[in-house]
Amino acid sequence: MPLDNHQPIHRWAVGDRPRERLLQSGAAALADAELLALFLGSGTRGCDALTLSRQLLQRFGGLRGLAACSADRLRQAPGIGPAKSALLLAALELGRRCDEASLERGHALTDPAQAARCLKQRLGHLPHEVFAVLYLDTRHRILALEEPFRGTIDGATVHPREIVRRALELHAAALIVAHNHPSGVAEPSQQDLALTRRLSEALNLVEIRLLDHFIVGDGEPVSLAARGLHRP
Repeated sequence: MPLDNHQPIHRWAVGDRPRERLLQSGAAALADAELLALFLGSGTRGCDALTLSRQLLQRFGGLRGLAACSADRLRQAPGIGPAKSALLLAALELGRRCDEASLERGHALTDPAQAARCLKQRLGHLPHEVFAVLYLDTRHRILALEEPFRGTIDGATVHPREIVRRALELHAAALIVAHNHPSGVAEPSQQDLALTRRLSEALNLVEIRLLDHFIVGDGEPVSLAARGLHRP
């Protein structure tokens, strides 16, 4: 992919064009800016769609920042009018809905990575902290996904007894919890670890398992179970 090509994309070598690269190598082979360029379709005078996409990602701090943008804020970016902003917002929303479809009631979670992907999609773009709870039955089918706590997530704002009460109401056999770090740094804090212990102990009293606690940031979600910081 050329990094500094001021020619219109249709004049590039066929193997360098985002659309042709996608058809030949698959969408996963394209960089974020190339995928965005396909949705934008065209650039502006003196600025092709790929350059415009790079400028957007730089302006908003990557895909995470772009996903959190409102339509008004997106239209303030040079080269982005109502049509392009609508296309981008629709594409981002479809991505969110696609992942959230895996978290619908009755869907079975087959592996921790699946839960991590879906929870990142739901929480990763939020500008404030949110604590989410997946309630599961004995076959790890989803009973509910709820967000009972928002704000600063610590021992003072997350109440294990409320989570336990809700788990009993739903006849849940197991839980997965997650919360996001708006800073983008997904390293668990001592407060995160203490909260996980308190919640696990409270659930154990009623024979409900806490399978994992995911911390969501810019990169891959951090699994406390995978790190050996929580034993289900």
